[in-house]
Amino acid sequence: MLAAEFFDLPPSLALFTTHFRAETAPWEWLKQIGTALAGLPAPVAGVVPPGVHIEGAVWIDPSVKLPAYATIIGPAWIGAKTEIRPGAFIRGNVIVGEDCVLGNACEFKNCVLLDGVQVPHFSYVGDSILGNGAHLGAGVILSNLRLDQQPVTVRLPSGTFETGLRKFGAILGDKAEVGCNAVLNPGTILGKRALVMPTTAFSGYLPAGTIARIRGMVTQFPRRD
Repeated sequence: MLAAEFFDLPPSLALFTTHFRAETAPWEWLKQIGTALAGLPAPVAGVVPPGVHIEGAVWIDPSVKLPAYATIIGPAWIGAKTEIRPGAFIRGNVIVGEDCVLGNACEFKNCVLLDGVQVPHFSYVGDSILGNGAHLGAGVILSNLRLDQQPVTVRLPSGTFETGLRKFGAILGDKAEVGCNAVLNPGTILGKRALVMPTTAFSGYLPAGTIARIRGMVTQFPRRD
C-alpha cells in the first residue's frame, strides 16, 4: 500500500516533497511531520488578532483568515486561503495546505491536511493524514490511541501490517468523507471517495468508492473523480 494510491502532495506543499514520498506507506508520512517542519526557515505569522494565541514556530500565509480567538502551538504550517474558525486548537506538528477549513472547537495534532480539506465543526484530528478535498462532518473523531495503548496495526485484505506507531488515527484518501458524529478507530484507512455514514464507528480498511454504514454494511457505488 502506497501513499500515491490515496493522494498526491499538492503544489502548495511542494517544499515538503522530500519528506512525504509517494512510494512509501501513507502512515510513514506521520513519522516525518516533525522533521519536515524543523527544516523550514524562520517562521512568519504576519498580523495576528489579539485573541489568537501563538506559541512556538508558526508559519501562516498572509491570506489565511484568522478568527477573533484560537490557539496555535507550533511547529505548524498554515497554507494560503485557509480559514481558521473560532476556538480552533492547533497543538503542534500540523501542516495545512491551501483552501482548508479548520473549524470551530476543533483540535489538530500531528497531522497533515492537503488542499481543500474541510473540518468545520467540533472534531478531533490527531496523528492523521487527510487527502485533497476530504471532509469531516460535525463531531467526527479520529481516535488515535488503542485502549490497551499497544502499537497500532493496519488491517488490509492482504494482511495485517505493523506501523510502529503507538498513536495513529486515520488515513483519508482524496475526497473521502465521514458523516457527523462518526468515529474512526485507530489505524483506519479510507480510499479515495470512500464514505462513512453518520454515527458509524468504523475500523480497518474501506476501499475507494465504497460506503460504510452502521452495523458494518459496506456498499459499492460509482466513483466520480
